[in-house]
Amino acid sequence: MADCHKLFLKFNSIIELNAKRKESLRISREAVRNKIRNFFKEKQNGLYPRFHGQGSFMMNTIIKPLDGEFDIDDGIYFLVKHQPLQSIDTFHRWICEAVDSHTKEKPIDKMTCARVVYKGHYHIDLPIYYIVEGSCPKLAHKRDGWISSDPKTFIKWFQSQTDDKGQLRRIVRYFKAWIDCKSGTLPSGLIFSILATENIRFNARDDIALYETLKNIKNKLDSNFTCYRPTTPTYEDLLKEYSQTNKEYFKNQIDRMISSAKKALDDNTSQKDACKEWQKHFGDRFPCHLIEDKTDELLSAAFTTPSLTFPNRPIIPKKPGGFA
Repeated sequence: MADCHKLFLKFNSIIELNAKRKESLRISREAVRNKIRNFFKEKQNGLYPRFHGQGSFMMNTIIKPLDGEFDIDDGIYFLVKHQPLQSIDTFHRWICEAVDSHTKEKPIDKMTCARVVYKGHYHIDLPIYYIVEGSCPKLAHKRDGWISSDPKTFIKWFQSQTDDKGQLRRIVRYFKAWIDCKSGTLPSGLIFSILATENIRFNARDDIALYETLKNIKNKLDSNFTCYRPTTPTYEDLLKEYSQTNKEYFKNQIDRMISSAKKALDDNTSQKDACKEWQKHFGDRFPCHLIEDKTDELLSAAFTTPSLTFPNRPIIPKKPGGFA
């Protein structure tokens, strides 16, 4: 069986953000927070923002995308005694005003957040919530109104499922790298984070763990093509709006990945060929160039015959002395 575990670990180090990059993001995030704090200090409307990071950055599953531009999420929370009188559009407008001119790009007002863009590098999404003490946070959704949503609880749920060797986080990163490498529509990183967590099959090797997890996900989706949030809003099926075309594409891609993984793990597959199977799904970032394939040298040595010379006439052995 070709063992590609070390290649997967190297792949993880390629796609994972390093400590220096993470610290740079924290500094940028804090600068944005200060802009928003100062905005509400000057406004003096009785609203004081608090912040809590969320998403893949806080879960430590964020990866470097192929296009180089990734996102982090930072929730803005207003602790109040009752639902604010101001409209959701007003809250969105305030946050956009607070961060306007912070970068060269204008902030983008989206359905669920305001976005600060560092063009060509990354963007910071700023979802807005209010909290009445003891209640679930309410997200300011421009289409659906104030909706129950608790990303902090989701992070706690994910962290409670992680292993001390970090394999679950690596598996989630591999899935995100797979999404990034495909031209068609695959589910979001959030969906894969849930599917991987609920179907993980831990193993000492990442290649085997990924294969077994993929099979579990396939069996789950073949039985019931749904993905419910494990935390509020628990009623939300994240695959509900998936079109039939996207559904078929997703299931086909899983089948192809499983087929490649099975071939890669076959006893008769060399490490070099196994790596090529994985590379079909992860692209050139998967480090096949690190393989030291000595198979050809070994075969060559095994089948090389020594130099032989042949006489041009029969050789008659001398009779041993003492015998007639």
